[in-house]
Amino acid sequence: MAKAGLKAKPELGIQFGAGGGATPVAELAAEGTRDAGWVIKRAKACLEAGAHMIMIESERITENVETWRTDVVAQIIDALGTEKVMFEAADPPVFEWYVKNYGAEVKLFVDHSQIVQLECLRSGIWGTKSNWGRVVTYKDG
Repeated sequence: MAKAGLKAKPELGIQFGAGGGATPVAELAAEGTRDAGWVIKRAKACLEAGAHMIMIESERITENVETWRTDVVAQIIDALGTEKVMFEAADPPVFEWYVKNYGAEVKLFVDHSQIVQLECLRSGIWGTKSNWGRVVTYKDG
């Protein structure tokens, strides 16, 4: 794979079973979730095997939940850092939370229709009253 110029980016998450936008929250909750420790252990194994980046599925973390599981995000970042981890941020309030809590350089994957909004947030030229003036980046050059 690497010889062909491809980079492995496995996606891991805490939700058991297939989620997706069509599955009701109650059904997902009934399936249960994995412990954040399982995700961390699997992510470390993938990185040791040569994965370029670990993608974290938002299902049951910030998507299809009553309350966001920010504890899971914190555990993943505490164990793996932010350099090799990318989080799914399916909605503007979600990517706004990541940027506000983990900085403008946090790696996120968003819907293509939200790229401009995310990049404006990262650069400090867009925001809600909650983050306006709080997102500042200083770069050399």
